[in-house]
Amino acid sequence: MLSKDHPFLSIVIPTLNEGGYIKETIDALKKSAITLPYDIIVVDGGSEDATIEEARQCGVQIIKWERGRGKQLAAGGKQAMGAWLLFLHADTELEAGWFQEVEQFIINSTGLCRAGVFSYKLDNDTLAASLLEAIVNWRTRTLALPYGDQGLLISNMFYSDLCGYAPIAIMEDVEIVRRIGRSRLHILKSHAITSSYKYRRDGYILRPLRNLLCLALYFLGFQPQLIAKIYG
Repeated sequence: MLSKDHPFLSIVIPTLNEGGYIKETIDALKKSAITLPYDIIVVDGGSEDATIEEARQCGVQIIKWERGRGKQLAAGGKQAMGAWLLFLHADTELEAGWFQEVEQFIINSTGLCRAGVFSYKLDNDTLAASLLEAIVNWRTRTLALPYGDQGLLISNMFYSDLCGYAPIAIMEDVEIVRRIGRSRLHILKSHAITSSYKYRRDGYILRPLRNLLCLALYFLGFQPQLIAKIYG
C-alpha cells in the first residue's frame, strides 16, 4: 500500500542559499492537485541563509550533503523511495495543472524506459525573456538538450538502471539527458517557471553566451571541474 513512507512520487530539490525561493516552491507543490502519495526531499549543500529553517517549517525531509548540484541530486536520488522521481530546482515552480499531464505520462509509460522534462518559461514577461524561452524550447525539442531548470521526471527503476545523476561539478543535467537518449525523452507541455533573477542580474545576452561556452567545452571533453570555474 502506498503511503508517505512508501510514496508514489518523490520530489527532490537541491538547495544552496535558496531562502528567497524554497518556501514558495514547496508551497506551490503542496497546493498542486497531486492525487497520489508523494514526499519532498530537500538536499542542502551547506546553505548559510534561512533555507534549511524554511524547508523544515514546510515539513519536508532534509538531507545535508556536500556542496555541488550533481552530488546533491545523486544523494537525493539514492534516498528517494518513490516509484517515480521528480528532480526540481529550488527557484522553479510548476504551472497549475502540471500533475494531470504528469499522471497521464506515467500511465502511458508503464513498463517503458522513458523520462519527461517540462517546457521552459521565465517569470518575466519582457521581450528578452520571451526570446530566451523560444530559444530554450527550440533547443529542447530539436537537440533534445533540456537543462535542469526544466525538471526531470523519471521512474525510479529507469533512474537506477542509468545509475542516476553523476556527482560532477557541473553539466550533470546534460550528462544524464544524453544517457537517457532522444528517443526516450518526452517534452511535457506544462511549463516549469523559473526565476529570471540571474538573467536580469547578468544580462539576457551575456549569461546565455556563458552557458553556451560551458556547453561547448563540455562536448569538447573538458573536465567539469574546469568548466565549473568558468561558470562561476
